[in-house]
Amino acid sequence: MAYEIIKKVPTSDEIIQKIPLSIEGYASIQQHHREIEDILSGKDSRLLMIVGPCSAWPDTAVLEYAKSLAELSKQVAHSIKIVMRVYIQKPRTVKGWTGPINQPDPLAEPDIEAGIWYCRKLMTQVVEMGLPIADECLFTHNARGFQELLSWVAIGARSTEDQEHRIFASSLDCPVGMKNPTHGSLKIAVNSILAAQHPHYIVFDGYEVKTAGNKYAHLVLRGSNDSSNYGVEYIAEVNELFKKNQVVNPAIIVDVSHDNCVIDGVKDHNEQANIVLRVIESLKEQPELKNLVKGFMLESFIKEGRQNAESGNPIDMSGLSITDPCLSWESTAKLILEVAKQHAKG
Repeated sequence: MAYEIIKKVPTSDEIIQKIPLSIEGYASIQQHHREIEDILSGKDSRLLMIVGPCSAWPDTAVLEYAKSLAELSKQVAHSIKIVMRVYIQKPRTVKGWTGPINQPDPLAEPDIEAGIWYCRKLMTQVVEMGLPIADECLFTHNARGFQELLSWVAIGARSTEDQEHRIFASSLDCPVGMKNPTHGSLKIAVNSILAAQHPHYIVFDGYEVKTAGNKYAHLVLRGSNDSSNYGVEYIAEVNELFKKNQVVNPAIIVDVSHDNCVIDGVKDHNEQANIVLRVIESLKEQPELKNLVKGFMLESFIKEGRQNAESGNPIDMSGLSITDPCLSWESTAKLILEVAKQHAKG
């Protein structure tokens, strides 16, 4: 095989031992799991809001954002369950920075060991603040040392048709959102949920194992190459597919970023807030579909927009995204408070 061995990386046990999580932290994760599961199954009427930076860098700004989000989470806890995006790995259409797990300094050479310590430390710090955290499973081999910290996992649009990712989702003990593929097929998206909800026999760590199946696997609508898909007509189509295929705990999260916020071929990050409110308004007279939509995902950081880390200019380290453009903290807090107010009214 054509590769060069650079160095050995820490094992999952070494990662966990070097940067442990407190007993209270693990207990909070189990509580977050139960609450998110109850929302997805309809036992809890609150909405999920999965919010945070496109990518978890730099750590100082991510932690500053997390402190503000933790306070806001307490204010709206009666009607909204907030989960923070702490995305340590980033899919790329062709090439580019793949996140702090591979390259903790975007301007330096990749250093996976340094990335492991950066990400484990950052994730444990956010969890210890009392926030549930979410990440996308891009590289399944990166799960060890991080998986037990997560309260929600996404399988991305480029991975949702992949058998390894579907089987990995079926082995997770936390809820997992399966995104529709970039070409937009909702049938394929539902197939990915069905695959994740069922057990599979695989080879893992030198053993033949049977995955449990993840009955809280659900759909994330993120738009497609051709159009958005947050409209009532798409939600109704998913509803019929769920019924036809007898999906357990049928649930949708609307990702208001990515292709759902593209206007005239250009992504408009500020449109995210408008889409959330638009979806809520459109479902007021559609009780069956309203019950299907369990929450929203959006990209948000301290500052609005994005910067190009490779431009040669000094990088703004105070919370301006170096990947996808984000809503500002002020716009995010305003939106979440408004959603909480509307949801409390029923």
